[in-house]
Amino acid sequence: MHSLGAEMSHKRSGVLRGLAIGLMAALICAAAVGAAVLFQNRLPSAVRMFGNGYPLSVALSLVIALVVVVAMGRPRGLVLPVVAALYAGGAVAAGQIAGSSIMWSATSRGQGAPLEPADITLDALSGGLPQALSLYRAGLTESWPAWLSIAVAALAALLLLALRVARVRRAETAAEEQEAPEYRAPFEPAQRPAESSPGDLFTPRKPARD
Repeated sequence: MHSLGAEMSHKRSGVLRGLAIGLMAALICAAAVGAAVLFQNRLPSAVRMFGNGYPLSVALSLVIALVVVVAMGRPRGLVLPVVAALYAGGAVAAGQIAGSSIMWSATSRGQGAPLEPADITLDALSGGLPQALSLYRAGLTESWPAWLSIAVAALAALLLLALRVARVRRAETAAEEQEAPEYRAPFEPAQRPAESSPGDLFTPRKPARD
């Protein structure tokens, strides 16, 4: 009973640990996406404009999904893959909205110079948030490219963590099968008696006793 309770407690704590660390990783990824939105003009134009920017966006989404999956550990249940998809997709959306909010605030102030890290403040974020949310919502309802980064991050996180769950379950099942005791029917001896061979015509037999 003690070992069973400890195992169940360990599994529950693993889920809570995965949720907490995955959320922290998602927040860090959202900050990274926001920084990418703000400082994307510092990249070479050939990199930014290649494929209309879709390859760069997809690559960033895949990195975010990988970070979230690694942070959530080795889960056993099918709940965490769904949560990982929400974390990864939400990190992309939150980062894009946060970066657009700060950029909108800088544009409304007439700031033409490139943004600096000192320009990233809570006031700038809150000031441009309504406009950024309005534009982002309009983009999601009018075109599919706005969904591309979110969908790639969510699906990649879901599939990668689901594969990890399947691998962990297979390993645990194999370990349990190796450790399981061999079943024996009641009154069955642990070791079967050796069967004597009937012998052939040239095998000497014991003489019969009177």
